[in-house]
Amino acid sequence: MEDAAITVSHLGVQYRNVEALQDANFEIYPGRITGIIGPNGAGKSTLIKAILGLVSVSSGTVLYRGKPLKTQLEKVAYVPQRSMIDWSYPATVWDVVLMGRVRKAGWFRRFSHVSRQVAATALERVGMSEYRDRSIGQLSGGQQQRVFLARALAEEAEVFCFDEPLAGIDKKTEAVIFEVFHELAAAGKIVLVVNHDLGEAITNFDDLVLLNKEVIASGSRATVLQPENMNRAYRGQVMFFNGEAA
Repeated sequence: MEDAAITVSHLGVQYRNVEALQDANFEIYPGRITGIIGPNGAGKSTLIKAILGLVSVSSGTVLYRGKPLKTQLEKVAYVPQRSMIDWSYPATVWDVVLMGRVRKAGWFRRFSHVSRQVAATALERVGMSEYRDRSIGQLSGGQQQRVFLARALAEEAEVFCFDEPLAGIDKKTEAVIFEVFHELAAAGKIVLVVNHDLGEAITNFDDLVLLNKEVIASGSRATVLQPENMNRAYRGQVMFFNGEAA
C-alpha cells in the first residue's frame, strides 16, 4: 500500500514573498479517507492545489508511485470549492457529469456508449438522475455538490481530491458524500478532502493532516486530534468532547 501512497516532501508555497505553506511533509495512503484540517487562512486550499501542481511551489516534491503527481493528473479527479465554479455557465447536469469522461474519450470525440453508461451510473449513485436535464445553476448548493461528485466518479480516477465539499450543504448531501468516500476508500482509492468543520463529520476521516501554514501533525485521527496539537494549530480556540475536538 505504501508504494501507492502520495508522498509530500518539504513542500513550500510563497505568494508575493509571503510564505503560505512551509516545509510540509506527510503521506496520503490509498484505502483511507484523509482530511486536511486547520483554522481559516491556514493554507488548506493552497496545500491541495500545491499537491496537484495547480499553484507554483517554492520548494519540495509530491510523488505518486515514485513519479511527480503533476505529471499524472490523468489519474486524478479534482473538485474545487463551489465558489470557484461559474454557476451561470449554460450547462445541464448531464453535460457536467459527462465532462468527467472527456479525458477517457478524448477532446472533440463523441462519447461512447460505455462513457454514457458510466456517467449515468455516477449520476444515479448520488441520487441526481431525475435532474439530468436541469441547468446546473438552478440547483441548490447540496445538489450542485452531488453533481460534481458524480463527475468525479465518472472520471474513474485513482486519486480523488475535494476542496471543502461539505461547505454549505444539507445533511442528506453530506451523508451521500461520505457514503461515496467510504466506497472509494474501500476500493483502494486515495481520497483527500479539505474540511473546514470540526463537528461530527470529522469521525468519517481515517487520517488527518493538521495545518497552520505548516503541518502541525499528520496520521490517524486519534493521533492528530490531541489537545496539544489542536491548541497549537488553533491557538487554544478548540473545545474537546470525549477526547475529540469539536
